[in-house]
Amino acid sequence: MKPLHTSILILFVWGLSVLPVQADRMEKAPKSIEKLDVIEHLDTQLPLDLKFQDSSGKPVTLGDYFKKDRPVILSLNYSNCPMLCSLQLTALVRGLKELEWSADEQYDFVSVSIDPKETYQRANLTKQKYFKEYDRAGTAGGWHFLCGRQESIDKLADAMGVQYQYVAERQEYAHPAVLLVCTPDGRVSRYLYGINFPKQTLKLALVEASEGKIGSTVDRFLLFCFHYDADSGRYAPTARNIMKIGGFATVFILTVVLIPYWRGRKGRQALETGDAQTHEVPQETRHFSTPEK
Repeated sequence: MKPLHTSILILFVWGLSVLPVQADRMEKAPKSIEKLDVIEHLDTQLPLDLKFQDSSGKPVTLGDYFKKDRPVILSLNYSNCPMLCSLQLTALVRGLKELEWSADEQYDFVSVSIDPKETYQRANLTKQKYFKEYDRAGTAGGWHFLCGRQESIDKLADAMGVQYQYVAERQEYAHPAVLLVCTPDGRVSRYLYGINFPKQTLKLALVEASEGKIGSTVDRFLLFCFHYDADSGRYAPTARNIMKIGGFATVFILTVVLIPYWRGRKGRQALETGDAQTHEVPQETRHFSTPEK
């Protein structure tokens, strides 16, 4: 439960969103949003019984999207967000398009609106926008945009560890740019920050959250070699694990390749020596034989 200071990113995006027409003037962010943060709740069980409404107007629970067989990418956004949500979701779609895996097959994406006034019709328009950008036929069932009451939104945000606040003077919500990758049974596996989601980061996060249920043997091997670096926001090589693999490879080569080779070589040398002794003429025959008369 390590707090990660994303306030700088929040303020930076806030600053961009409040730029007036005059380029030489920038309003200062309100004091009320300066302490917004993300408190990581890794391995915490999400409240799957929370009630929402999907983009078709159907009543649902959060647990409806955790199918026990694939991980879930979870995000807090809202459709009327002037900048950050669009940047974040566009970057996510761009990263997911590079994966060979597809939504509704290997993973699901769930976005919950932090605006209790958002209607399911508005959520549906947002869903159609990003599904169109994803541009992969037959995967609409993996994209979910939900809206709900303030109580459900607050309980979910608290469980996720994501702080947000409504800024009345601007009629907007201040919130950090963060995605959660969750296990199939609804536990928090990984936090991904910012508005850039490289292919390898998404892939390894999904493999990690799926607990080996998706991905090839090579993907799981790479996950052993890499660990998530919260400072850089991506997976980086783990020197210790790489050294372990190097040591294992050395032992493997010695036991499986070199030792049998050496043993085989000694065996061949012994066999050659034995053959040479067998064909050698006895010494007494050579020196004491009687010549024929």
